[in-house]
Amino acid sequence: MAMDIRHSYLVSIFWPRLRRNRLALFGGSVVLALFLISLLAPLISPYDPSAINAWKVLSPPSWQHWFGTDELGRDVLSRVLYGSRVSLKVGFVAVGIAVSIGTVVGLVSGYYSGLVDATLMRAVDVMLCFPSFFLILAIITFLEPSIWYIMMVIGLTGWMGVARLVRAETLSIREMDYILAARCIGCSNARIIFRHILPNAVSPVLVSATLGIAGAILTESALSFLGIGVQPPTPSWGNILTSGKDYIEFAWWLSLFPGLSILVTVLAYNLLGEGIRDALDPRVKS
Repeated sequence: MAMDIRHSYLVSIFWPRLRRNRLALFGGSVVLALFLISLLAPLISPYDPSAINAWKVLSPPSWQHWFGTDELGRDVLSRVLYGSRVSLKVGFVAVGIAVSIGTVVGLVSGYYSGLVDATLMRAVDVMLCFPSFFLILAIITFLEPSIWYIMMVIGLTGWMGVARLVRAETLSIREMDYILAARCIGCSNARIIFRHILPNAVSPVLVSATLGIAGAILTESALSFLGIGVQPPTPSWGNILTSGKDYIEFAWWLSLFPGLSILVTVLAYNLLGEGIRDALDPRVKS
């Protein structure tokens, strides 16, 4: 019955609302296009992103190299295409870790309340006292630069907002009649939490995850730009920008195209996340 109700809600309310939001549809289209580009990068890249060509050093955009070449003669378009794979991988994995931790903490905190709730929420408050980016910088400094460490650190430092959102939803849902009915027929706490509460508290998680991917991509790009993120020769938008800053006066394309890639990607995820939030908001008229 619950699954039928949720399916009916998606068909009759959520999708029509989302379709009417043109900005959200634009963001979703860009997100889908970026996903396909990252998936097909080996097939659509015109050159090997690591191939060095001493005769084409810092060549401006042309028919042979649409985005120009870098200081080693590597094709910037190919490196941007391959960099999308790194950025999206970091975004999805890091947000997956953050959402998983935050959802479990929020569910347990909201359902049990009392001492459990107080302890977990104080832990959240302590984590929120530290500026996230500087906390990530401090941790990464002591670790070997690696894309896997970056994904883990971003995920482990970004779950607090999700935990608060899920806790708030859980506090409301646990007072519903169907939760009382589940207790009366002897359902275990774990079954109530994951079978009855979680599916109905997933809306803020979905919105937070969509917006979180944009934040994770920005964080990875900033770390790579500072030289403690993804290390060359592996291309990422951040380290392409790093190489471009030394030649900004006469090789503008090295900074323009990866910068635009970051801008468009983050904007698309933010537009999609805002659209999903509006479509799921019961206060918005259908």
